[in-house]
Amino acid sequence: MGAEREARACAAFYGALGIAQPVLSCLRCLRQFAGSTAKRCKDKHLEEALLLSQALSEGLRALSEAEARPLLRCVLAFQMEATSSSSSFQKLEQIVTQLAVGKEALLAQEVGVLLAGLVPQGEVLSPGDLQSVCMFMEESSLGRQHWQQNLAPLLQRLASTLRWVLQSQPAPGSTWGYLAVKACLQLFQVLPKDVAPLVWSAVGKSEALQSLLELLLEVTWGKAPNKDTRLLAGTALSMLVNTALQPEHGANAMLALFQLPDRGVGELKFGELAVEVPPILEPDGLEKLVLTRGLLMCCRMDILSCQLESFTHQACLLLDVVFPTVCALTKERKDCHYYCFQACVLWLQRLRESLPAVWRLTGTRILAQDAELLQQLAQLVWDNAETPVEGVSEFIHSSFRLLLEIYHLECQRFQDQEKPLYQQMLQRVISMPWQIKARYVPLCAIIPFVGSQQVLDAYPDLPQHLLSCLSTNHLCPTAAEVYKALVRQQRAEQQDGQQGTEAALAERWALRWLPLLSQALRSPLPILQSNATNHLLTWTLQHLPAAQALLAAQFGGRDAASLRAWVSLLKAQKSVAGALPLRGEELEQLSCCLGSREEGVRLAALGLLCCSPSTNRPLSSTEMRLLREFLPLNLNCDSSSFRQLLQAAVRKALVRLRDSSLAQLRGKVPQGAEPSEGTGQLAQAVGFVEWLLQLSIASLSPGSNYQRKKTALLLLGTVLETCTDTWSPDRKKGQPPRTMATLLSYARQSGCWHFFSQPNLLALLSCLQDSTNEIRDLASELLVRYFPPTFPEPVALALFQLAQDTLGSPRVQEAEAGAVLMKTILQKSDSSTMKSLALEAKAAPLLPNRGLCFAQHLLHVLQAQYAAACQDLLQAAATAPMHGAIAALRRCLLQVPEVAASMRAAELVQSWQELLTRLITTVRDITSFLLGALQSQQGPGAEQAAAPSFADMGNAISSLIMLGKSQGQEEEEDSVLLSEEHSLILTCCWVSVKEIGLLLGGLAELLLAPALPPGSGSLLPLPTVQMAARVFQEILLRCRHWGAVEGCSMGFTKFCAALLNHPDTELQAIPQTMLEQGLDALSGPRSSSITRRAAGFPMLFLCITSGEVPAQARLLLTRCVQTLLALATTALPQDWDQTLDLPQVCALHVLQTLVRGTGLGGTLLRHATPMVALALRGLSSPCWAMRNAAVQLFSALTSRLLGQQRSRGEGCPAEGVSLQAFLGQHPQLGAVLLGELGEAAGPVPGGPRLRPALHAVLTLLAQLQPGPDGPNSPSPRFLGPLLELAGSPIYAVRVMAAKALVPVVPPPRRCGVLLQLAQRLPAAPGQVRSHNAVHGHLLQMRALLASAPGTNGLSAEALRSVALQLEARGWLLTPAQRCPLVRAAFLQVLALLPASFGPGFAQSICDTISAELGSLPPGGKPGCAELQVGSAVLHQTMAHFVCGKAAQLAGGERISSVCSLLRQPNPDIQLAILSWVITGKGGTCEELEKALGLTLLESLGSVLRERRDGEFLRLYLEALLHLYREPSSWSQEASHKLQGSSAACLEMLLHMVEAGCPGPDLLFQALCAASLLLARWFGDEDGPLVERWCAALEECSQSASSEVLRLAAARSLRMAGANMVRRSLRAACPSLVPVALRLINVGIHLLQDEEREVRHEASGFASLLQQDPGEPLRDGCIFVQDNVALLGLLQLLLGEFGEHPETFDLLLQHLPVLDLRGIVEEMEANKTTSLYKEDEPNVFAEPAVLAWQLLPILLQLLEKVPTSRPLRASALHWLAAAGPGILRDLRYCRHRWSQEAAARWGMKALGCAKLRVAVAVLLVRARLAARAMQVLGESAVTVPGLDCGAQELEQERTLVQRLLAQHGLVPVPSQGNAPGEPGPPSGAA
Repeated sequence: MGAEREARACAAFYGALGIAQPVLSCLRCLRQFAGSTAKRCKDKHLEEALLLSQALSEGLRALSEAEARPLLRCVLAFQMEATSSSSSFQKLEQIVTQLAVGKEALLAQEVGVLLAGLVPQGEVLSPGDLQSVCMFMEESSLGRQHWQQNLAPLLQRLASTLRWVLQSQPAPGSTWGYLAVKACLQLFQVLPKDVAPLVWSAVGKSEALQSLLELLLEVTWGKAPNKDTRLLAGTALSMLVNTALQPEHGANAMLALFQLPDRGVGELKFGELAVEVPPILEPDGLEKLVLTRGLLMCCRMDILSCQLESFTHQACLLLDVVFPTVCALTKERKDCHYYCFQACVLWLQRLRESLPAVWRLTGTRILAQDAELLQQLAQLVWDNAETPVEGVSEFIHSSFRLLLEIYHLECQRFQDQEKPLYQQMLQRVISMPWQIKARYVPLCAIIPFVGSQQVLDAYPDLPQHLLSCLSTNHLCPTAAEVYKALVRQQRAEQQDGQQGTEAALAERWALRWLPLLSQALRSPLPILQSNATNHLLTWTLQHLPAAQALLAAQFGGRDAASLRAWVSLLKAQKSVAGALPLRGEELEQLSCCLGSREEGVRLAALGLLCCSPSTNRPLSSTEMRLLREFLPLNLNCDSSSFRQLLQAAVRKALVRLRDSSLAQLRGKVPQGAEPSEGTGQLAQAVGFVEWLLQLSIASLSPGSNYQRKKTALLLLGTVLETCTDTWSPDRKKGQPPRTMATLLSYARQSGCWHFFSQPNLLALLSCLQDSTNEIRDLASELLVRYFPPTFPEPVALALFQLAQDTLGSPRVQEAEAGAVLMKTILQKSDSSTMKSLALEAKAAPLLPNRGLCFAQHLLHVLQAQYAAACQDLLQAAATAPMHGAIAALRRCLLQVPEVAASMRAAELVQSWQELLTRLITTVRDITSFLLGALQSQQGPGAEQAAAPSFADMGNAISSLIMLGKSQGQEEEEDSVLLSEEHSLILTCCWVSVKEIGLLLGGLAELLLAPALPPGSGSLLPLPTVQMAARVFQEILLRCRHWGAVEGCSMGFTKFCAALLNHPDTELQAIPQTMLEQGLDALSGPRSSSITRRAAGFPMLFLCITSGEVPAQARLLLTRCVQTLLALATTALPQDWDQTLDLPQVCALHVLQTLVRGTGLGGTLLRHATPMVALALRGLSSPCWAMRNAAVQLFSALTSRLLGQQRSRGEGCPAEGVSLQAFLGQHPQLGAVLLGELGEAAGPVPGGPRLRPALHAVLTLLAQLQPGPDGPNSPSPRFLGPLLELAGSPIYAVRVMAAKALVPVVPPPRRCGVLLQLAQRLPAAPGQVRSHNAVHGHLLQMRALLASAPGTNGLSAEALRSVALQLEARGWLLTPAQRCPLVRAAFLQVLALLPASFGPGFAQSICDTISAELGSLPPGGKPGCAELQVGSAVLHQTMAHFVCGKAAQLAGGERISSVCSLLRQPNPDIQLAILSWVITGKGGTCEELEKALGLTLLESLGSVLRERRDGEFLRLYLEALLHLYREPSSWSQEASHKLQGSSAACLEMLLHMVEAGCPGPDLLFQALCAASLLLARWFGDEDGPLVERWCAALEECSQSASSEVLRLAAARSLRMAGANMVRRSLRAACPSLVPVALRLINVGIHLLQDEEREVRHEASGFASLLQQDPGEPLRDGCIFVQDNVALLGLLQLLLGEFGEHPETFDLLLQHLPVLDLRGIVEEMEANKTTSLYKEDEPNVFAEPAVLAWQLLPILLQLLEKVPTSRPLRASALHWLAAAGPGILRDLRYCRHRWSQEAAARWGMKALGCAKLRVAVAVLLVRARLAARAMQVLGESAVTVPGLDCGAQELEQERTLVQRLLAQHGLVPVPSQGNAPGEPGPPSGAA
């Protein structure tokens, strides 16, 4: 607080002087700077102080030095306290320099006095002092001058400080040592001329510097445990070498340092300094990295390249000392990969910079073709090209680029024109599989040196490979860089050739790249489309503008892919050009895109509307209109990513509106705006924001679904963030402009932008009661961040009462809502509000801090609930469970910044300490009580080590239930389901335990942080921390519930991290002690199981080890893993108890947990090899528990070693690393894997034996990728054993050996291995030695051929030799080969070589298959009496082969053979063909699909009649539907095939659906097949069938039906419904009108379904109906979004069926009639809440929203009443039935909400979804009834029960609506730009 003291003294001194006012203003800014915590706030205040200092400077010049001294001293004091921030220090340096103009000597004097106080004689410098030394040395010229004059004492103090730090070893997270080394480094760097004589001159030798050198060596050799400190010490030593006056002296000194690890103890000569190397130094290998990296980072070039005299040849440090060290480091230091490759790149950079000097020294090339240096460099970068360590890939890229640059410079210097290195690199790249990321890095580096044409000619598959990379996230960036490098090179080459017109450049680009970009932008894969847009498209248009026209010509279609690509192109064009006018066809197509069913299309169109290169370009009126249409229809989208991208797009639009409006208010014309349009655009912008605000608020009703509320909250947050002047100090971006108040004033004068009004507040408060965390937390965040600091007192009181009630709810969601309410009340209350709250503790309002007061209250509530639980746990669990109060305490103590700040206040420490001690004591007692209750052990000494079994818990809970029930209550019958009472107790126990773990962990993280000021640590004294540790230990050892364990583990990890990072050694020792206790418990004898029965026990070890500081040596983890490995490898006892866990089994389970832990991943991989060996050994254990644990451990290790899948789909070809890279990362693992393979493949005496570990090894290998071929490739070592395993007698081993062979064989050697395998096949039946070996070799051939078709596939010419070998062994397909599986595998291999065989052999294959399949009897069994295993597989393989050939060649004879096979009554053949059809493999041949469809239609009747097998029938119908999936695929011939049988088929299908017995999957296909037939053929006489079909759709579309049936109804509606409705619109088919209305009603239901796929299918039905009724249905229809479809159906009903009497009644069915009175009475009754509430059948449906959508449609229907007698009758009938009830409910509402009693439960009513829906629908029905009374006229007067007229009813409705709006139950009816009704605006859905 020295700066504050100086500021007060300064203010007092200048108070009477003439410059008092500017001085005080400047001091105020400096004080605000010091008091701010956010950097943006600090910078803002310093900017203001700098401006004031410039004005103040003139006044100071007139003052004497004595008068100016206080201000300069004050600013220097602030500067001294700002040394932790370089930018703040620099600003203060500018201020003090400005103030000292003309008084520089005085300033130098004051700086000297200030800095002299930092280094008093004999004292150790604190971290703050060291920071000040560094900052003044680095940023202050006067500071450097002072240290130059006082160098000797500074060196002395630095040496004393560093010695003390190394001896005392401060806390693990301390920066003391780092700062001391940093000060040395900066001293050597800033004052080299002053330091040089002290090192290199015998006269000026400094003992202090010699001592400092010795200490730096100790740091380098590991005396400091922090790796960063050691690395910095290496840089400091290098900087000290730079002070050498002669380069040779510096080089010799550095050489001595490098030789020190090998020389050991002795004297080190460093210039004139002689240092005795102490014997305590134990090199760990890192010191070489430290020295090398430091030397390369900053050593002078002349020192690196000068000749070393001690070598016999022309040697220098760079080539002969540093490079061998770098090579060794990259091979040895696998745990420091990042720094090793940083050193590698630095070495290449320094070599490039020093090439002339090195050439002068050596006199020759250093990278000649046969030079060892070139070979070593190339090997180094290639061997590590696939390193997965973060950051290393960038170093590898730089290494390739630098290597090629150096090679290029040498070739220029020595006139080498051949440059063979380039070709060698290019060929190696091409030989690598496309899935390996490492191939693209060197490719990028090669392109500028080789040229684009040569690369593309040598690598023709590159565009296709890049396309594949774009669909894989981790390959996409490198692939994009290759594309950019090639296009850039092409452009440069063409411009060099003076053919540089833009059109010519684009044409050349299009030859290679237009197909790639067009295919990517039209791709159905979102990831491919997105990556192509983001990484390629915009960049292409920036560099090749003429490419836009070529791309636009590719996207003229109206399918979703073309639309998405078209919008992406327009958006990219807009981002490049800045503006894009939308007119005519473009505008129409954009509107279609905004309503498209595809989310990607809609988002792209929205992005096009909202984006702009300039933020002050206003939105056009067209853009705003489209946004108003779009946003209401997209609020309930159920995709989280869609919501986030929607929010981001709207934020861009709002920023444009805001910035353009501010520009207009400043009198500037924004870009793209006309001066005359300024006022109108400003009003439009304000109106749009107001409309969006009202839309968001209206969508927050509890009656809305989760999706709508979440989107509305995101949009509301965006509005508040963008259009308010709320400053958020913690945010770096998104702060409001300084002139925002001007725009706010303008908007409020217009009656808009009342963001913090009472209705808006009540809407957000209703969200606080939501059942989901996301809604509650987001609403609370908006309230806290943007709304006024305190709630109105009535609101706070009602909210507090509601929070009190919900905290006692047994439902977890409601209790959590109560906790959020409590936290929000605390944050939005002041002292006066706290006094009015009914707090539990009498003394609470008297406490000095409201956070302390609130915590006291909640602790009293918790203690009262605990006391009640001790009396009757069952009753307490039902009425006052403890988890709500614990959650409230956690949120209030940990998530409220003001509470955390008050804990650090000195005057409150004692009060907080007492409260926290009581709190932790209470939760300890609660934990013991709850865990004991589940063990039937309530006493303090009755705890057992392990958790109870399920049976024990069940018995204990039953006992508690019997105690809690009255004695006269009868026992319930036994049930397999848990009773309500059981669930109550379990929920209370487990959730409370989970919350306790989270609370204790958060408290430790908050209060034991090393950054806290002194004195804060006393808030948690040592005994309290130890008590919390025991609570964690008890939970993890005695808890079985995984949710509780997981929650507790999160807290325990924070707890351990806080303790291990704390400077107090006693606190640091607590986790270590717990770890030792856990290891002892693990290895010691026990009487019960631990691992199986206590899920938390392994988590104990994970949490402790995860808490260690990642940057330091993880000693606890190493100790834990080594102990576990030793324990797991001990021999099993001779007789173990199967009911208990063995210590070895426990150790494996704990290791598995450690491996799966996300916080240990990379560090734990150091122990990967012994763990893999352990797991493989465990698989062969005689103990089943050991084998089970080993399987789990091996699975975890595999996931960790290979990394998580980066794209969807198992076995994705773009996953994994190559075998070479894998073994490069884990060198010792190769021997382990090879050992298992060798033992399994080698000959075994006495016959084959099972090797349980073999399958695991093969599985691991199969997940790798093929790698490059090279001399150091590990593939040959693995190839032999895998080929031998082809003969394994175990089928699964043969299959996995084939899969494992693929990554082992490099692509260049694939053809050779295939030929080798083919030659091993027997040439004649008599040569078969082992059918297993033949089968295995065929499997391996099939795997190699199928591994990469179309990417790294082999050409037909390359495979010709393999084909010849197979032709010579064609007998393997004939019956001479008795094994069907071998024949099938041989045929599968032949199918993969279609173009390599001669015509004769191809014909023989077909003849053999025809003979085999033609000889099959109807039953499918072979003609011989012997039943052959695998014959079905053979016949199905043959059928697939025949189908594939027919699709490929499209010959009539082949197609006929496939159809004849399908007609055969052979189930194997039929199933094979049907499955082949369903997979879509025949889609390439339309003739085959047509013939198969006709065949299936021809046999449909007989198949339905026979119904021999449900699965066969399902496949049959699915294949039929697949073949006729498009309307265009139906033909006249198909109708002819059905003639005469269609009605019968339809009858049988509908009967099947109506019976409902075959199962949902078959019913799905049956209903869709019936719809297919009905859509293509039905006449007037089939009316009954149509009625039955429609009834089936109505039944299946109910919310209670299964998802499969609802999807079937939606698809059937799309397939046949649209045609039916369109036919009903024709005059010839009036009888279909009722059916059409029912179908539209089904569509309305399905468009509100909770499953997205169901809604999408139903939207297809509506989309087809949007076409012109006079035109036939088109295939190219744009399917619209669900909400657009719903509006379309409603408009269709109004326009086409409005005169029909059933339409009005049909729409009224969607207005639910709810018992409003009953809902209110139930809410007021405040009954005991049950644990579970009944789920809604459809949580997506929104009755209130639909009601407001239906209202305008129904009102327009009523307008037709005067001209339509049937409609008049319907309206009158409805009014008579509903009118009295509507009037009664309106009057009831007016009565209830007019009373003051409504305020008691008003806050609860805000969150009651049933009530909110009921009042919303009531207002809609009342509006409708009033209008009905008007249009019916006198007829309405006779309605009994309606004792008022239309006008009175409307007035009553208006009054009730305003009354309800005052209580927040309906939105306020707004005017102008906002919605006009208390629901979502027109069009919302």
